[in-house]
Amino acid sequence: MGSPELVAMMLADARLPTGGHTQSAGLEPAVRAGLGADGNKLAEVEQYARDRLRTVTRAEAGVAVVARHLTATVDQGLQALEAAWAARVPSHVLRSVARRQGRAYLRLATRVWPQVAEHLLADGEVPRPIVVGVVAAVNELSATQTARLIAYDDAQTVVAASLKLLPVDPADAACWLAALHPDIEELVVDVAGLTRAADVPAYGAPLIDVFAQNHSVERMRLFHA
Repeated sequence: MGSPELVAMMLADARLPTGGHTQSAGLEPAVRAGLGADGNKLAEVEQYARDRLRTVTRAEAGVAVVARHLTATVDQGLQALEAAWAARVPSHVLRSVARRQGRAYLRLATRVWPQVAEHLLADGEVPRPIVVGVVAAVNELSATQTARLIAYDDAQTVVAASLKLLPVDPADAACWLAALHPDIEELVVDVAGLTRAADVPAYGAPLIDVFAQNHSVERMRLFHA
């Protein structure tokens, strides 16, 4: 077991081989639907990331925080938590994406931190936020660190994807991410104290669900989701 701070940094590193490079957090189908207006309204990328932090990412962070709590304390209840997560993700496409990401994350986690296999099957299709929560518990990350990890990763995924999808200056992208820090911290405060599946936020973003569905049948795409 390493330093919780260093583990958190490692998990936030986009170079970690968990398939993060295949994800745009729904930005690609949003751009296809008009977001960014072919480079004329690039600031919409920052607002899109902010909207995610206030809705779907808040729910995901809540699930990760509760998974961390359950693993670190009672070591049961993850199945009920997964059911609560599924109820908050109405899109079967997004549920499938989260499980595929979770599978990749879990395969790596059980190699790097074998204790994870004491709580989750090494080859299981567990939603990514639950896997992150279990990894956080095994490495003694705090609830605050866990929530911040989920929030930062989502915002960073959007911003990084924008560099491949739109004519974005990398310095502008860095400015967008920095501008999202208060929103990330607001999310952290909102969910860090959660301990029960029933308390996980149930915010929705119907357009993100629609974008995901459309993207799943798109024949020409750069990102998986």
